[in-house]
Amino acid sequence: MSYAALDATRISKAAQNALSTLHAATETSEAHARKIIMVERIAALAKAASESPNGGSVITLTSEEFWLLSKNW
Repeated sequence: MSYAALDATRISKAAQNALSTLHAATETSEAHARKIIMVERIAALAKAASESPNGGSVITLTSEEFWLLSKNW
């Protein structure tokens, strides 16, 4: 599995864009609901990391997590 350390602020914005796209879809499948939950988690973690006073402006994502965001933003 591949990992990448990415800018948390950019990931937070990308996750919010992905959530907007996912919420706009008319799909109601369980798989779609799971995608939304996964992106919500990534968004929350990225936002927390970007607001960290201890220089935590980096978040590590797996290639699958990054792919999920990039397919929906």
